[in-house]
Amino acid sequence: MTVCGESIRKVESFVYLGSVIDRQGGTDRDVIARTGKARAVFDIWASGEINTTAKLRLFISNVKSALLYGSKMWSMTKVTQQKIQTFTNTCLRRIFKIWWTDKICNEELWQRAGQEPVTRF
Repeated sequence: MTVCGESIRKVESFVYLGSVIDRQGGTDRDVIARTGKARAVFDIWASGEINTTAKLRLFISNVKSALLYGSKMWSMTKVTQQKIQTFTNTCLRRIFKIWWTDKICNEELWQRAGQEPVTRF
Protein backbone atom coordinates (compact mmCIF):
# COMPACT_ATOMS: atom_id res chain seq x y z
CA MET A 1 0.00 0.00 0.00
CA THR A 2 1.28 3.48 -0.81
CA VAL A 3 0.16 6.91 0.35
CA CYS A 4 1.39 9.99 -1.51
CA GLY A 5 4.02 7.86 -3.19
CA GLU A 6 5.36 6.50 0.13
CA SER A 7 4.98 2.81 0.79
CA ILE A 8 3.50 1.85 4.14
CA ARG A 9 5.08 -1.09 5.87
CA LYS A 10 3.23 -3.66 7.91
CA VAL A 11 4.10 -3.71 11.63
CA GLU A 12 3.05 -5.90 14.54
CA SER A 13 2.31 -2.96 16.86
CA PHE A 14 2.75 0.78 17.19
CA VAL A 15 2.16 3.54 19.73
CA TYR A 16 -0.56 6.08 18.98
CA LEU A 17 -1.33 8.91 21.43
CA GLY A 18 0.51 7.01 24.15
CA SER A 19 -1.39 3.76 23.68
CA VAL A 20 -0.05 0.53 22.21
CA ILE A 21 -2.05 -0.65 19.20
CA ASP A 22 -1.71 -4.16 17.79
CA ARG A 23 -3.82 -6.73 15.97
CA GLN A 24 -5.53 -7.82 19.19
CA GLY A 25 -6.38 -4.26 20.14
CA GLY A 26 -3.26 -3.72 22.22
CA THR A 27 -4.88 -4.00 25.64
CA ASP A 28 -2.45 -6.45 27.25
CA ARG A 29 0.64 -4.73 25.86
CA ASP A 30 -0.77 -1.33 26.82
CA VAL A 31 -1.45 -2.45 30.40
CA ILE A 32 2.10 -3.81 30.69
CA ALA A 33 3.57 -0.60 29.28
CA ARG A 34 1.48 1.64 31.54
CA THR A 35 2.16 -0.33 34.73
CA GLY A 36 5.86 -0.27 33.87
CA LYS A 37 5.79 3.52 33.59
CA ALA A 38 3.73 3.90 36.76
CA ARG A 39 6.07 1.51 38.62
CA ALA A 40 8.84 4.11 38.21
CA VAL A 41 7.45 6.09 41.17
CA PHE A 42 7.60 3.15 43.61
CA ASP A 43 10.52 4.78 45.43
CA ILE A 44 8.21 7.63 46.42
CA TRP A 45 5.94 5.22 48.32
CA ALA A 46 8.86 4.18 50.55
CA SER A 47 9.92 7.76 51.29
CA GLY A 48 9.67 8.85 54.91
CA GLU A 49 9.80 12.49 53.90
CA ILE A 50 6.36 12.50 52.24
CA ASN A 51 3.29 11.90 54.38
CA THR A 52 0.69 9.25 53.55
CA THR A 53 -1.97 11.79 52.54
CA ALA A 54 0.34 13.40 49.99
CA LYS A 55 1.38 9.99 48.64
CA LEU A 56 -2.25 8.96 48.27
CA ARG A 57 -3.12 12.20 46.48
CA LEU A 58 -0.15 11.74 44.17
CA PHE A 59 -1.23 8.17 43.45
CA ILE A 60 -4.85 9.10 42.69
CA SER A 61 -4.16 12.22 40.64
CA ASN A 62 -1.12 11.09 38.67
CA VAL A 63 -0.30 7.40 38.77
CA LYS A 64 -3.81 6.01 38.64
CA SER A 65 -4.97 8.46 35.98
CA ALA A 66 -1.88 7.76 33.85
CA LEU A 67 -2.40 4.03 34.29
CA LEU A 68 -6.05 4.18 33.23
CA TYR A 69 -5.67 6.81 30.50
CA GLY A 70 -7.30 5.47 27.35
CA SER A 71 -8.72 2.44 29.17
CA LYS A 72 -12.21 3.15 27.83
CA MET A 73 -10.90 1.87 24.49
CA TRP A 74 -9.53 -1.36 25.92
CA SER A 75 -11.30 -4.66 25.53
CA MET A 76 -11.58 -5.10 29.28
CA THR A 77 -11.32 -8.75 30.24
CA LYS A 78 -11.26 -10.24 33.72
CA VAL A 79 -7.52 -10.86 33.32
CA THR A 80 -6.90 -7.20 32.38
CA GLN A 81 -9.00 -5.98 35.30
CA GLN A 82 -7.12 -8.30 37.64
CA LYS A 83 -3.72 -7.02 36.43
CA ILE A 84 -4.73 -3.40 36.97
CA GLN A 85 -6.30 -4.14 40.36
CA THR A 86 -3.23 -6.06 41.52
CA PHE A 87 -0.97 -3.18 40.54
CA THR A 88 -3.28 -0.67 42.26
CA ASN A 89 -3.44 -2.78 45.44
CA THR A 90 0.35 -3.10 45.49
CA CYS A 91 0.73 0.68 45.29
CA LEU A 92 -1.86 1.27 48.03
CA ARG A 93 -0.27 -1.33 50.31
CA ARG A 94 3.13 0.37 49.90
CA ILE A 95 1.62 3.79 50.56
CA PHE A 96 -0.04 2.58 53.78
CA LYS A 97 2.98 0.42 54.71
CA ILE A 98 0.93 -2.77 54.80
CA TRP A 99 3.30 -5.70 54.44
CA TRP A 100 2.50 -9.19 53.20
CA THR A 101 2.49 -10.48 56.77
CA ASP A 102 -0.27 -8.03 57.70
CA LYS A 103 -3.66 -9.59 57.17
CA ILE A 104 -5.97 -7.02 55.59
CA CYS A 105 -8.64 -7.64 52.97
CA ASN A 106 -8.73 -5.61 49.77
CA GLU A 107 -12.09 -4.06 50.68
CA GLU A 108 -10.57 -2.58 53.84
CA LEU A 109 -7.59 -1.34 51.82
CA TRP A 110 -9.89 0.42 49.34
CA GLN A 111 -11.91 1.90 52.17
CA ARG A 112 -8.77 3.33 53.81
CA ALA A 113 -7.78 4.87 50.49
CA GLY A 114 -11.30 6.07 49.67
CA GLN A 115 -11.10 4.13 46.40
CA GLU A 116 -13.41 1.86 44.45
CA PRO A 117 -12.24 -1.40 42.91
CA VAL A 118 -10.80 -0.89 39.43
CA THR A 119 -13.64 -2.91 37.91
CA ARG A 120 -15.97 0.02 38.64
CA PHE A 121 -14.14 2.78 36.70
